[in-house]
Amino acid sequence: MTDEKWALVLGASSGFGAASCLALAQNGFNITGVHLDRRSTISNAENLVKQIQSIGNQALFFNVNASDPDRRSDVIQACGKTIRSEDGGGFSVILHSLAFGTLKPYIHNDPKKRIRPADMDMTLDVMAHSLVYWVQDLLDAELLGRGAKIFAMTSAGAHRVWPTYGAVSAAKASLEAHVRQLAVELAPSGIAVNALQAGVTDTPAARRIPGSEQMLSRALEFNPGKRLTTPEDAASIVTALSLCKSTWMTGNIIKVDGGEDLI
Repeated sequence: MTDEKWALVLGASSGFGAASCLALAQNGFNITGVHLDRRSTISNAENLVKQIQSIGNQALFFNVNASDPDRRSDVIQACGKTIRSEDGGGFSVILHSLAFGTLKPYIHNDPKKRIRPADMDMTLDVMAHSLVYWVQDLLDAELLGRGAKIFAMTSAGAHRVWPTYGAVSAAKASLEAHVRQLAVELAPSGIAVNALQAGVTDTPAARRIPGSEQMLSRALEFNPGKRLTTPEDAASIVTALSLCKSTWMTGNIIKVDGGEDLI
């Protein structure tokens, strides 16, 4: 058995996920990344793999839908063979940073433009419930053991309102509830679970939100630190907490926003 460390990043190819992959790799972690990219954006993941490998770490990436049960099973099965054959263990770090959901208003005069049950269900499944299912399956596969750290990316949108953000807001609130529940249920196993509430960040996911320019401008104006949060801000916290041996800090919503949510 070696002392190699592995991190699993869900939503690995951009934003918080990509920054965390690099930060963790720079601190000795091999990276398993799950991402969903089409031909126009797949180069992001390919370049990230090269960067991780250039640092001297392994990069095992999968371009699949992380919320699909069959694809999740495929990834975990592949990880079981590769990771267990390398060090006999599993993942030390899990980061859930999936950002894919429906951005429609709840109320609209045109029924075609308002949110539908399928939209709501998909958004919560991808951005919230999938965390629970990944943890369950990783535990079943014996790829998540004592001392592991689980992080989930949330936002102030869990308790604030922005036009068309309703389903994502519901997903973030649900994700935070899942973090609390998992933290309590996994505490006897020595596994910590925390949510990171990043401030408004200029990422591809944020740019897809209608009115994103106004949202970014407002955050920049009111943030006490006089700048926007960056993916690297969150990545540095993920890395610092991952390197800490203690799992006693668990069940928290940790703000990484320069004080933005206080204003």
